[in-house]
Amino acid sequence: MESHLGLDLRLEDLRGRKALGGLRVPKRQVVIEQSLDPTIYPEREGRYRFTVGHETGHWELYRHLVAPADQSCLVMEEAEPSIICRAGRNTDRKEWQANQFAAYLLMPKNLVFAAWQSQQGSLNPYVAVDEIADLSAQWFLGEDETPTVAIALELTQVFRVSGQAMQIRLVGLGLIRTSAPEPSLF
Repeated sequence: MESHLGLDLRLEDLRGRKALGGLRVPKRQVVIEQSLDPTIYPEREGRYRFTVGHETGHWELYRHLVAPADQSCLVMEEAEPSIICRAGRNTDRKEWQANQFAAYLLMPKNLVFAAWQSQQGSLNPYVAVDEIADLSAQWFLGEDETPTVAIALELTQVFRVSGQAMQIRLVGLGLIRTSAPEPSLF
């Protein structure tokens, strides 16, 4: 991001804005919440890497817009306009696209399939229905909260991303199924 795109990466306190990252387009800056700094908080490296990838996705896809007029981003009151993307679940199209960009960048399909095959011995999908139900009951999770299954957590070490990001990518690639397959006649 810094060498290829010429962007300046900064760590700042964004907690007051309830954000993990953002862009200052005119200054060519990517700002990441300082509590994600992997040199201080190594356990947050996966979240840090995905946030940097996500903000790079915003840069590549939307920098020409400078300040989108949607509710997923907050325009900061500064001399130059800045864009801060709010933390939390968001179904906004621009946020989804930035998440996809980060997933493709950090977890390329061919490398994910190769790691899966190496780990599992085949490309057969893992049906995670029972494990998700057990973990949800154990942690008292609501219906809209999906726990990360063990098989996804194992691959986080390979791609250095969060368990949630890895699981979403594996589900998207059809390697983890979160619902039971339809019965087959044959």
